[in-house]
Amino acid sequence: MSLIETHRLPSGIRVVYTHNAECEVTHCALLIQSGSRDEPKGKEGLAHFIEHNLFKGTKNRKAYHILNRLEVVGGELNAYTTKEETCLHASIMNQHIERAIELMADIMYNSVFPPKEIEKEKDVIIDEIKSYQDAPYEQIFDDFEEQLFAGHTLSHPILGHEDSLKKFKQKDLTDFIQSTYLSKKMVIAVSSNIGLLKTIDLLEKYFIGDIAKLKKSKLKSERHPFKGYKPKQVSMLKPVNQYHFIQGCPAYSYSHKHRMPLVLFNNLLGGHGMNSKLNLNIREKYGVTYTIESGYQAYSDSGIFHIYFATEAKNFEKTQRLLEKELARIVEKGISKQQFKLYKEQFIGQITLSQENRLSVMLAISKGLLYFDKIISRDELKARINNVDLDSVNFVARHVLDPKRMSSLVYQPI
Repeated sequence: MSLIETHRLPSGIRVVYTHNAECEVTHCALLIQSGSRDEPKGKEGLAHFIEHNLFKGTKNRKAYHILNRLEVVGGELNAYTTKEETCLHASIMNQHIERAIELMADIMYNSVFPPKEIEKEKDVIIDEIKSYQDAPYEQIFDDFEEQLFAGHTLSHPILGHEDSLKKFKQKDLTDFIQSTYLSKKMVIAVSSNIGLLKTIDLLEKYFIGDIAKLKKSKLKSERHPFKGYKPKQVSMLKPVNQYHFIQGCPAYSYSHKHRMPLVLFNNLLGGHGMNSKLNLNIREKYGVTYTIESGYQAYSDSGIFHIYFATEAKNFEKTQRLLEKELARIVEKGISKQQFKLYKEQFIGQITLSQENRLSVMLAISKGLLYFDKIISRDELKARINNVDLDSVNFVARHVLDPKRMSSLVYQPI
């Protein structure tokens, strides 16, 4: 079993180190509690835009030297942005770990955001937005969250809007970093075989201060919980070949007592397994849709539950009826004890298999430290799953499937 240890740097950044004695590869990541929900009004897409521009030059390096620094020794450097986090991560052979840590620190402390690069990157991200608009499976989720969380920053699409992107200036980027890139809201995660003490020595050498305090802006940022949800049914004409349908409602936060029961229920209803209820009872039984699934995303103070399918025009109404019938049956009869036991064992198996991806496991562990200030081990996670009872799963099923709480969005072919 891997040894997991934690530490706090003098800069205030928390560290989680996972020791993997037999592995030749080091993974490291800097996770920042700063995402699209933290953007000021009219600045939609700013968090993601900063993520892109972190690679465009520092006081010490040009963009080429940043991109080449790890790749020249076979390593990888990447980043991503979500509604609530920005993450910079690297994977490299163990002997080059200092190269990765130094580069990540240089990017975070010394990025200069050259105005010419900012203007070029606007076109890149506008092209990315258009590629999403050409993929209705992707776009409908953004549109649905905008509909569900209307008026709140959780409605911000991560990529932003073309109009807001065009207005970004260098000061917008530095102001946002000043207001959200706080050391107390950061976690550095390292998975390696070099040991905690050597890892800490390297981190203390390069991550030497509060990143936000190095900037000049005094802009403040504070998250406010989403309130005032009102269900809404929307239909849009789109240049698509199929009907795309999504329905759902706000759901439970990371810390809510019903989060784990909903995770289990979502997995058995329409999760990754081909034996999910929606897949077996609608796709496999009737052949009316290729894709039908459910999903649950928890946030720090809210969440979203959804059900999605796509189908030909001739099958749309039938698929809707079959879905309504299946959901009504679950609400009325609940999940049986036998099904519950089988799906719980399946979910634990899926989690165990996922542990093979060390980078994903490391990021999941770091999120636990970021939001709960504690490490949630695999054994603890399994215990939490095993402690979920059937009554709580049936309760959350009735709650999230309540037709009175459901919003929906339909893409209808023109």
